[in-house]
Amino acid sequence: MNQQNIKQITITCSDGESLAATVYVPTTALKGAVMIAPATGIKRQFYANFATYLADNGYGVITFDNRGIGESLIGPVAQSTASLQCWGEKDMPAVLECLQETFVQTKYHLVGHSAGGQLIGLMHNAADISSMFNFACSSGQLKNMKLSYLVQAHFFMNFFIPVSNTMFNHTKSQWVGMGEPLPKAVAKQWQQWCNGQGYVKTAFGKTVHQHCYDELALPSLWVNAVDDKIANNVNVADMMSVFPKLNGQTLTLTPSEHGLAEIGHMKFFSSKSQILWPLALNWLDKH
Repeated sequence: MNQQNIKQITITCSDGESLAATVYVPTTALKGAVMIAPATGIKRQFYANFATYLADNGYGVITFDNRGIGESLIGPVAQSTASLQCWGEKDMPAVLECLQETFVQTKYHLVGHSAGGQLIGLMHNAADISSMFNFACSSGQLKNMKLSYLVQAHFFMNFFIPVSNTMFNHTKSQWVGMGEPLPKAVAKQWQQWCNGQGYVKTAFGKTVHQHCYDELALPSLWVNAVDDKIANNVNVADMMSVFPKLNGQTLTLTPSEHGLAEIGHMKFFSSKSQILWPLALNWLDKH
């Protein structure tokens, strides 16, 4: 893709917070527009090759850093007030509005990676999304993880996060290979939601007082991999159950069937996994 078709922009949320974002403009006729909502603590550059692929195939794309992450972090991370909830309630709606303003009179889709798909029900404008393609999107419920990973998951969620938050006023996720340093409230909600059933559902009536999980009925494809220790089939089903009206389909990938050594929780979007990307493209083309 010509670099002239890739633009760095700033998106302003309803509360005045600014997000760093990248727009990918297709050189061919516009087929639709996609917002790629990232996993927790993952910067938008991680999705650049995948976004370019979609743009090369006719889709306008916006990638973004959630507030408190990457280039959307203003000042020290220890001073960030960002939370998972405001990512869904403030950041994602603003990105969708920007997508609609940038690519007009077309269909709008969400490609969600882990948290990016989980949080759609917090968006006040989620009804404007025509379809959703999720990868590794599940409730992340700890008790449903295999014993071989359960100890590691409990250590991170129930020891490392609270200790790091207490000592540094944020979670040093980078120390354990879990993405960018996380604002305190992001990590705390992540811990709370993964210890309960249905992820964000644990906050209904507590911190989440308005949402549209009960109403969303858009077509959605939930893709995971057999070697994903977090988004296993039970946790995918647990997350989907939070959307009672959702028109959802599932697909579980086996790496060896696609000539890959691993897919796991992250590598669908790796350039080494390009053989998988037509799954997303074909879904978008159909919806």
